[in-house]
Amino acid sequence: MSQPKLVLVGGNGFLGQHLRNHFEALGYQVVSISRTGPDDVRWDARTLGQWAQELEGADLLVNLAGRSVDCRYNEANRRAILASRTESTRVLGAAVAACAQPPKVWLNSSTATIYADTPGNAPANTEATGVRGEGFSVEIATAWETAFDACPAPSTRKVALRTSIVLGPDGGAFPVMARLARFGLCSPQGSGQQWISWLHIADFCRAVEFLAKTNELSGPVNLCAPHPLPNREFNALLCQHLRPLLKLPQPRWLLEIGAFVLRTETELILKSRKVYPERLLAAGFQFKYPRCEAAVGELLG
Repeated sequence: MSQPKLVLVGGNGFLGQHLRNHFEALGYQVVSISRTGPDDVRWDARTLGQWAQELEGADLLVNLAGRSVDCRYNEANRRAILASRTESTRVLGAAVAACAQPPKVWLNSSTATIYADTPGNAPANTEATGVRGEGFSVEIATAWETAFDACPAPSTRKVALRTSIVLGPDGGAFPVMARLARFGLCSPQGSGQQWISWLHIADFCRAVEFLAKTNELSGPVNLCAPHPLPNREFNALLCQHLRPLLKLPQPRWLLEIGAFVLRTETELILKSRKVYPERLLAAGFQFKYPRCEAAVGELLG
């Protein structure tokens, strides 16, 4: 049998590196397309070029391209965040449409922040019943998925990955959270009542593999563990494992000052994200880390 091929777009970050390692261990040939990777096939994420030839006959296309949202939401950054997602998706659609033998499966990044802020005991957002919110992050997510849906790819199964916060030891938000917690910032952030939907990096990679192989799944899929938890409980887990000498308060006003100094936005930690992976579970996916206690315990050793 020929070696299966994964084309990984915009995969030089935390998620992409783990996906590369995971699929190479499965025996895949992994071709990386990016703007800057020294060993990658180069593209500008806007126009067709020689890079598009790599999509011919691919078993799996995974698009992770998109500017980081860890910044201030000024007008220039808003435009860059939107363009980086929609333009890269549209040009990939044009490349898929031009293939004589298009990729069998196309998994395109999206985000769980497409759902509204979910307070208190409100039900978790599923793919079928989730409530769309308002604000910049929801507008970006909606435009991203609209661009993906508009790409004609009749021979390619398409899945939008509505990914929650992914916890890993070597990238993403978790190392920063752990470092701050060691210095006492493991108290509830703001009210501490906002929900955190999360996913261990091992389950992220396993879910992508599962989606690549599960032919009945297309459209939006929530990538998150089945047990979200309040911010207060998440920080208590960090405190339990790291045992800082001090436990410093984190009221909203202090977080606003910190976000301004660090050139980021408090929405990243104060928005209540309560999401449930209904379609993954219904299709038979089994999480290695369904509860955050086990995930944090594994990551902090």
